Amino acid sequence: MVAPALGIISITRQCSLLSLARSSYYYKPVAISPGILALRRRIDELFTEQPTSGSRTIRDILRLEGRIIGRKSIRRHMREMGLLAIYPKINLSKRNLAHKIHPYLLRGLCINRRNQVWSIDITYLRMQGGWMYLVAIIDWYSRKVISWEIDQTLHTNFVIKSINKAIAQHGAPEIINCDQGCQFTSDEYIDLLKTNGIKISMDGKGRATDNNRIERFWRSLKQQAIYLNEIDSPFSMRRIITEYTDFYNERRPHQSLQGKTPSMVYSGQYSPKPVSYAKKKTTTLPNAA
Repeated sequence: MVAPALGIISITRQCSLLSLARSSYYYKPVAISPGILALRRRIDELFTEQPTSGSRTIRDILRLEGRIIGRKSIRRHMREMGLLAIYPKINLSKRNLAHKIHPYLLRGLCINRRNQVWSIDITYLRMQGGWMYLVAIIDWYSRKVISWEIDQTLHTNFVIKSINKAIAQHGAPEIINCDQGCQFTSDEYIDLLKTNGIKISMDGKGRATDNNRIERFWRSLKQQAIYLNEIDSPFSMRRIITEYTDFYNERRPHQSLQGKTPSMVYSGQYSPKPVSYAKKKTTTLPNAA
């Protein structure tokens, strides 16, 4: 817009031409209060420790800690943080027809090679003065983190960027598994996978183990890197995630891989036993390492 001091055109006229409310033009962003940041930090810690905790449980835990807060406030913060408790939900047969929900393809599938199945998900990361979101892709067979991106919003763009980078570096997988979040039911996401000949698999509602590979990685990342550092900028966040994913892929031995690293398995230096994912009735999330 043209600065009002130039006197060429008034602010009222400019806002009218742009169909912009003058209140939006004069609005100045308000910094997030330290109290809100501290509250969200604690919610993130509680949810990471036990992803089956909903707004009621988290509210009650906070009250035991001396924080008097209502359930509606907890729900609002969890929604803005992209956190959704894992638990059996009612009316599972009623689908939102605005977006197509794809079936879960991993049930009974023998996963015995790299790039057979990838998992993708998004998580909330706390930061001094704000927060960021992380999307990551992990190879189901080797547990290697294939690609990741961070952003300050939950728009689909950084999801698409992460997938494109993964395909460019490692080729297209046979299947990508995700949850039913809006980023993964968007036309951009669906079209990208179909264009590359990738089968789309989506978690069933209330099924805690359907995407457990990446859920375990979230817990390890937060407890071993994010919570141990006071991250003050996106640049620092990117550096810490880069360092941790390098450690996770290249140097951190995994018990499920018989003490080998994900990169060793992904590169073919070691071949773990194939795992067949049979149908399970349980919805209890196992403790992640």
